Amino acid sequence: MIIPPCIIDVDKVKILPITLEAAIEVASDLRPDDRREVEEGHGVDPFTSIVSKAQEGSCVYFTMPNGRTAGMAGVEEDGLIWMLTTTAIYDYPFAFTRGAKKFVEKYSHQKLWNIIDKRNTVHLKLLKFLGFEFSEEIFHGPNHLPFIKFYK
Repeated sequence: MIIPPCIIDVDKVKILPITLEAAIEVASDLRPDDRREVEEGHGVDPFTSIVSKAQEGSCVYFTMPNGRTAGMAGVEEDGLIWMLTTTAIYDYPFAFTRGAKKFVEKYSHQKLWNIIDKRNTVHLKLLKFLGFEFSEEIFHGPNHLPFIKFYK
């Protein structure tokens, strides 16, 4: 992943290079829909995968104006974009979405894509706000759950 060269600060939502401490905070307070997507949809343990991703050092994390860690995100070299969020996004939902928009704008020069659990309605709304388009529904993971492809 290419980490933006500068720290993003929008409405006091800060986007910083990942730390192990931040990854543990995200893993410990995942939104239930995000946890379910990782566990049931991808068949992996969220804590292990989040800490592992943080140790690669190739992602960022979001902090809210009150200092709480709101999530972590990354963009891989091939444009695969991902984000996992905590319950802290509900503290300042508008500020969080504006911060997420600034994060995505850093990658406007490349095609971004991934799949999302159809049940994760909060992230579906966020993706729509961020300008992503949706294509076909697929069945994914060990439980063959409905996921939706998205791209920008």
